[in-house]
Amino acid sequence: MTAKSRFGYLLFICFSLSSSAIAKEHDYDKYNGDDINQVCAGCHGEYGMGGKEGKYPRLSGMSVKYLFKEMIAFRDRKRPNMAMVEHVDDRQMPESDIMDIAIFLNKIKLATKMSDIDEKSPDFDAYARLLEAKQTIQIPKAKGDIKAGKKLYKRECRSCHAKDGMGDDDVPQLAGQYTEYLVRQIKLYIDLKRHHDEDDPEEEFFKSFSTEQMRDIFAYISVLDD
Repeated sequence: MTAKSRFGYLLFICFSLSSSAIAKEHDYDKYNGDDINQVCAGCHGEYGMGGKEGKYPRLSGMSVKYLFKEMIAFRDRKRPNMAMVEHVDDRQMPESDIMDIAIFLNKIKLATKMSDIDEKSPDFDAYARLLEAKQTIQIPKAKGDIKAGKKLYKRECRSCHAKDGMGDDDVPQLAGQYTEYLVRQIKLYIDLKRHHDEDDPEEEFFKSFSTEQMRDIFAYISVLDD
């Protein structure tokens, strides 16, 4: 099978199947995924938790299909981001590698709260506690009217991103994502540097919301994973 044929096959897998089915169809190499993640960790964290208050987005738990699609978009310059280009270039990361890291990140499940442990107990394990902390992410509550944001979310966002904000195979998870990152992406949509609806690149959906309404939606999203 030629490189072009392999790419076509991977695209067929990614855009035709669910994330769980993709993992079964692709000959997933978790060790390769782990190796690639060590590069990604420089910005996105060891467990794909992102960081720096949203400068780098959370990737852990995201849909395989969505992660694969976005990395291809970075590579093809359809989603401008110079920091990502060198990492998803054909020579740096072939499609099979992109699939491996997408599956690897999807399999990382982060807790939203630390377990209740008595640190004074003789059985307390400080190292285990440190590891648990590294795999726990809690998004700070954003400013805004959460009740108003919930109404807006239910009316405008829930049909695609789901009631719990977890999205689906084709739509990104919003729950547990950094507010600052979401704010930046909305600005890109408004400026048409990203396309909210790929079938309608000129869509101006977000321009219909006031600054206060967007603030309230972000406030609600920030507590979805509580």
